[in-house]
Amino acid sequence: MKEFIDEFMNYLSVERGLAKNSLLAYRRDLNKYTDYLFRKGIKDSNKVAREHVSSFMFDLKKQNMSPSSICRNLAAVKMFHRFLVRENLSTEDPTTLVDTPKLWQRIPSVLTQAEIEAMIKAASGRKSQQVRDQAILEIFYASGLRVSELSDLKITSVNFDAGFVRAVGKGSKERIIPLGKKAREALQKYLDHVRPKLLKKHTSDFLFLSRLGQRISRQSLWTLIKSYARQANIKKSIKPHTLRHTFATHLLEHGADLRSVQEMLGHADISTTQIYTHVDNERLKSVHKQFHPRG
Repeated sequence: MKEFIDEFMNYLSVERGLAKNSLLAYRRDLNKYTDYLFRKGIKDSNKVAREHVSSFMFDLKKQNMSPSSICRNLAAVKMFHRFLVRENLSTEDPTTLVDTPKLWQRIPSVLTQAEIEAMIKAASGRKSQQVRDQAILEIFYASGLRVSELSDLKITSVNFDAGFVRAVGKGSKERIIPLGKKAREALQKYLDHVRPKLLKKHTSDFLFLSRLGQRISRQSLWTLIKSYARQANIKKSIKPHTLRHTFATHLLEHGADLRSVQEMLGHADISTTQIYTHVDNERLKSVHKQFHPRG
């Protein structure tokens, strides 16, 4: 099956347009899977049964792999077997009846509206770094961009007249996301008063710059987010996607439909976006328990 992995990678790259990091992750997961099957004496894809796929998952669990990583491995295995059947490289798909256990679908951590506003307020001030950082936090919360996507934004990515930002996501797929009034105001302030100072004698097409006049890195953005979370006295675990999760959850809480949120997040499959409905359901259960007389 090792030789089929190369054909599958070519399919993901050429026909699905997956990004380099995604391709590396798929190859790594599938190498792990085929190595496991080889240890069980299975070298022919037609010999793989549902039990082998299930035992592979439990083997990952015994290695203390996180639930999200196990689900990612399973997703790669499922896509691989579907590809083999479609290309007539295998007669049956052993993963058709293998479901991802719902207990393994982790609900992402999100911030409350008060918490995100406290973070943005912590960045308020007249200093150049504060003006830049407040614009960054406003854009994060207004758009739900990934950290890498915000780092890659260019001056031409923002259309102030139409009020949107253009992002390039996974697989070089482009999407348009509206920007609210607060985000546009903070960004305009940064562009008018701070970016020229950071740029100095340099030239750069990138929107957000470091103090050296270069594109701000993903690591710097991650450090920035954690720093303002601490200043806002937020005790929750903050991760790179926390503001992205918060963006999606708050939209759904205020009545946005799932398809629109999927489009803004750039999810290829709506099932990925549906995790945020679980977040909202958890919030509703919490409210019910707190306020209902017999909760």
